[in-house]
Amino acid sequence: MVREVFGESEAAGRLRVPVAAWRWATGSGLVPPADAGSGQWSRAVVEAADREAVRAALRGPAGAGWAADRLTEALGEPLRCRPRVTASAVGHLVRAGLLVYLGGEVAFPDVHPDQVNTLARRRDLPALLDRHVPLGPDQAAVRLGVRRVDFDQVVRLGWVTPVGSVDIDYKHHGGITTIPLYSAEDVALLPVTRPSVNWRAVYAVSAGRRSPLAALSPVVPGQDRVLLAEVARMTRVGRAAVVNWRRRHADFPAPAGGTEVHPQFDRAAVVAWLLAHDKIGVPVAMPAASLVVHGAGRRTFRFRLDDPHLLLADDAEGQDALSGWSTDADADELAALTAGTFGASVSRLTVPGTAPLAVLGEVRVIERFRSGSGGLRLTLAWPARVRGTAGPGAAGGAGPPRGAVRGPGGGLRVRAVRLRRGGSCLLVR
Repeated sequence: MVREVFGESEAAGRLRVPVAAWRWATGSGLVPPADAGSGQWSRAVVEAADREAVRAALRGPAGAGWAADRLTEALGEPLRCRPRVTASAVGHLVRAGLLVYLGGEVAFPDVHPDQVNTLARRRDLPALLDRHVPLGPDQAAVRLGVRRVDFDQVVRLGWVTPVGSVDIDYKHHGGITTIPLYSAEDVALLPVTRPSVNWRAVYAVSAGRRSPLAALSPVVPGQDRVLLAEVARMTRVGRAAVVNWRRRHADFPAPAGGTEVHPQFDRAAVVAWLLAHDKIGVPVAMPAASLVVHGAGRRTFRFRLDDPHLLLADDAEGQDALSGWSTDADADELAALTAGTFGASVSRLTVPGTAPLAVLGEVRVIERFRSGSGGLRLTLAWPARVRGTAGPGAAGGAGPPRGAVRGPGGGLRVRAVRLRRGGSCLLVR
């Protein structure tokens, strides 16, 4: 009896190639998709396939552990507020259709190395991971940039709820334990959707200290509502702009309570609407400041500070300060560079979207703080009188900075500073 319909194992046997090779051939489009039912191919399709091309295209496969390490490497260093990609995350990416399953355990699948490398090169890789890979509590705490105890408070407050769970067999430690999983997008959005929280204080709380979130009361299920003023804070626009959105868009969520003058809206519905209309976005990375510092012998050193916070003095007698998260190696090098009699000079201090600043000298590291979540917070300071604007050639570290900007009365002109967390920037004007 002649077989007319083939499953993947029968098709692979017919071509005398590994099953993984047939899976990759179908997943990559080398052979047509199943035409005789789910996971079934007709005899004509199987016999028309090029055996040598199917065999040669396999390359690998690679294990989930290797794929996880490759994707973690692609995220770059340091991985602040971004957990490492795990082997189980590779399973989620397969289920999302971003990688082809070639064999092994479904939760920790074998995949094609070329496809992993292609995925690693995608600029939207961080967003894809947030969208498709749920996080356990420890990973969620890293994604938010807080201690695990702070994230536990977030769960207690009802700000995020599990989207699934996974059973882990710890064997020698009590057997099977069910671990809740949380949406990485929901976790990353918390600083945006809860603008009334002093997140800077939560990020910087030291180990062993009570969480600033412990004093807050949980939301009542079904009663998590916001006023238009808080919606404006989420989107960093004025209340009038939100009123205008409500008037112009028929799909803007209807009030869930309040009064005609001060209507209240369901927070989840508002957040969904803001995301759908591109009024807010999921923060995929921390904003970063770039410093070009001159050391002995005019050697140029470049440093990066994540989540920068710049405080500029009101007059020339005051002190400017710049703080941000740093790596231990960068912090050590900066401390060594600024330890001399005259400190160090910064020829260029930039954050995307800002006018570059320069500091003529006397820059020093005044604080190194290790937060409870393990991050190293570094603070630099200098007299306001030595602050200026970066010269035209300073981008390469060669041009001299211009002098400090003076006001009409000879004092330093005040610069307004605003920091947007998650994809925007410091605005200095």
